[in-house]
Amino acid sequence: MSRKIAWIAAGGLAATLTACPARTPSLPNTPAPIHVPPGCEKNQTGEYHHAENPAFLYFGEDDGGTLTLGVARAREGLEGPGDAGTTVNIVLQRTPDGFVGETRSTTFTPSGTACPVRFPTEATACDDKGLTLRSVAATSIDENCRPAPTGPNPQWKEQRLVRGAPDAGASDAG
Repeated sequence: MSRKIAWIAAGGLAATLTACPARTPSLPNTPAPIHVPPGCEKNQTGEYHHAENPAFLYFGEDDGGTLTLGVARAREGLEGPGDAGTTVNIVLQRTPDGFVGETRSTTFTPSGTACPVRFPTEATACDDKGLTLRSVAATSIDENCRPAPTGPNPQWKEQRLVRGAPDAGASDAG
């Protein structure tokens, strides 16, 4: 009988081992590597102005992962905000897919309804002199603040932001 018990014990042990799934050691969640244009990994905090229209000023805050650019339009002789009271912000995040995010703004329908809009935006270059951004420049919306069913396709445009305040003699191009 001792042979019979040995076979039963061996069979029970084999059944137990094959019934339990193998446990793989859990690895810590490692984030995907960040891929941004050269220079964009550096802190981009600071003041900028638009290369083609220095009346547009940008104030950047960078926490190492997200860059937020507040946009203001400076015009001499005007009281109150130079941007007609609308707020424009550019928010970019350093991700595995690039230095990407959106421009957030408010636009108005023909009847005057204020509509929040968001335009895809990405940084394509960062250097000591400034930033180059690529963004959808315009969009069409209907009276309900939804994308219009007809109208032009979104057009992408590059914008160059230059570090520092513009020259005192710079004029407003529009």
